[in-house]
Amino acid sequence: MAYVNTNSNNKGQRINEMIRVREVRLIDDEGNQLGIVSTPEALKMAKDKDLDLVEVSPNANPPVCKILDYGKYRFEQEKKLRDSKKNQKVLKLKEIRMQPKIGTGDLDTKAKHIQEFLDEGDKVKVTIRFRGRELAHTELGYDVLNEVLKRLTSAYNIEKPAAMDGRNMSMTISAKAAK
Repeated sequence: MAYVNTNSNNKGQRINEMIRVREVRLIDDEGNQLGIVSTPEALKMAKDKDLDLVEVSPNANPPVCKILDYGKYRFEQEKKLRDSKKNQKVLKLKEIRMQPKIGTGDLDTKAKHIQEFLDEGDKVKVTIRFRGRELAHTELGYDVLNEVLKRLTSAYNIEKPAAMDGRNMSMTISAKAAK
């Protein structure tokens, strides 16, 4: 039996006896518009077909209701939601930290990791930590960040250029979108 209990959790959507307006614009189970009908009459039509009366557009004047199998309708809505989440790309921000006096071999390794993150589609925040008297030579941090950019092989966008933030210097880069 398709008739749904009105006390069930239906996420703010009114169905069957929960619809408290005098009249509704009714659409039957085959998609035909039946015009403006009183709510009790629409409920009776839904019960006769062993289906539910569901308010699909509550803000319209009068509200639009449809005769359908509510369980199947909710399943379809949840399926659409799952499919849209499946196709969504979650963007992550990865952080790579280094110091201004980094060696060339270490710099190569860090640049390779940054390149891998960019290839996966993630954003990368490159941070240079200054300790002690290194703060007197912030230009070394700019040099290191420029050297990292030179070593990247694919196209990238600089979302936030190199800037000082307390004792750290950081910049954010992301992969260029492929067309």
